[in-house]
Amino acid sequence: MRQAARATAQLTKAAVLALGSYIFITVLLFTAAATVAVVGAALLPETVLLVRRIAGVKRRQAAVWTGREIPEAYLPLTGPLRERLRTTVRDPGTLRDLRWMVAYYGYGWLVCLVLPLWPVGLVVDGVRCGLMGREAVVLPLISRLADLDARWSRFLLKPSPKALLAERVEELTETRAGAVAAHGAELRRIERDLHDGTQARLVALSMRIGLAKRAYDHDPEGSRRLLDDAQDQAEEALTELRHVVRGIHPPILTDRGLAGAVRALAASSGLEVTVLVDGPVDDGPRAPAAVEAAVYFVVAEALTNAAKHSGSPRASVQLDRVSAGVRAVVWDEGLGGADEAGGSGLLGIRRRVAALDGIVTVTSPVGGPTMIAVELPCVW
Repeated sequence: MRQAARATAQLTKAAVLALGSYIFITVLLFTAAATVAVVGAALLPETVLLVRRIAGVKRRQAAVWTGREIPEAYLPLTGPLRERLRTTVRDPGTLRDLRWMVAYYGYGWLVCLVLPLWPVGLVVDGVRCGLMGREAVVLPLISRLADLDARWSRFLLKPSPKALLAERVEELTETRAGAVAAHGAELRRIERDLHDGTQARLVALSMRIGLAKRAYDHDPEGSRRLLDDAQDQAEEALTELRHVVRGIHPPILTDRGLAGAVRALAASSGLEVTVLVDGPVDDGPRAPAAVEAAVYFVVAEALTNAAKHSGSPRASVQLDRVSAGVRAVVWDEGLGGADEAGGSGLLGIRRRVAALDGIVTVTSPVGGPTMIAVELPCVW
C-alpha cells in the first residue's frame, strides 16, 4: 500500500503535467503561426525556454521516482534575437523536448484516464483477495505505470551524445579561457616580483660592487663596507628569488609531499591550524605534480584569506585521498561573507581548479563559518 500510495502521488503529478501540456499546445500553435508570419519570431526563443522548464519538471519527477537524474544539455539562449533564433533552431535539446512533448500528448491521457479508475480497481482487488483468495492486480499495476512513465520520459528526454559532446566542448572552452586567464595573471605576478624585487636588488648589488671597486685603492675600509652591503643584497635577492620559484612550483612539495607541504603552510600561516589527513595522500603512487601544486596553492590562498579577513584565530585543513582524486577542505570560524568579486582570491582558486577539471565549493554565509572545498581528479 505504501508503494501504491507513492506511485499514485507520482502519477498524479504526471497527470497534472499532462493537463498543463495540453493547455500549453495553444501557446505552441500560436508561436508557430507567429514565427511563420515572421512578425512573432521573437516569441520562439521564449516559448522554447518554457518548453525547457516543462521538460525540466518532468526530469525532476522521473528522478524522484527512479533515484536517477536525467541530465540536461542545452545551448544558452543569449545574445541578440538573431543569435537566439539560430541557437533555438540548431540546439538538439529543442528537438528532443518537442519530441517528448508530442509523445506525452499521445500517452499522457492514459495517465489521466487510469488514475481516477484505480481506486475502484482497489476495491475489486480487496474483494478478490478477501473472498476468492487471489493476488492483488491493481497495486502492482499502478507501480508499473509509474515505472513505465519514468522510463519513457528518461528515454525521450536524455540528451543525445551529440548534445553531451557540445556541452562538454562548451565547458572545456570556458575552463580553457579561465586557465589562460589564470596563467596570464600568474605570469604577470612572476614578472612583477622579478622586476620590482629581485631585479631591483641585483641592480643595487651591481652598483655597490662598482662603487667598492672604485673605492678599493683610496678607501679600503669604505670598500669593505660596500662589499658587506653587496653581500647582504645578494642574500636578499636569493631569498626573493626562492620566493618566486616557490610561486612556480614549491620545492617543498617534492621534498615532503602534499601532506608535509600543507603542514608547513599551516605552521607559517599565523593561525592555529589543525591539519587532518584521511587516507594515504603521500603513500603509494602520488598525484600528478600539477594536482599537488593546485591543492597546495588553494590551501595557501584559503589560509591567507582566513588570516586577513576572517577575524578568527583558528582554522582547519583536511586532505583526503578519494577514489577519483584528491579532496581538500579549508574551514575557519570567522565572519564569513566571502565574495568572489571582492578580490578575495576565490576567483583565482576557481580558475586554477577548473583548469584541471576540478570542482570548487564555497560556503560562506554572513556570520560564518567559511568552508572552501576542492576536489581534483587524478588516476592513482
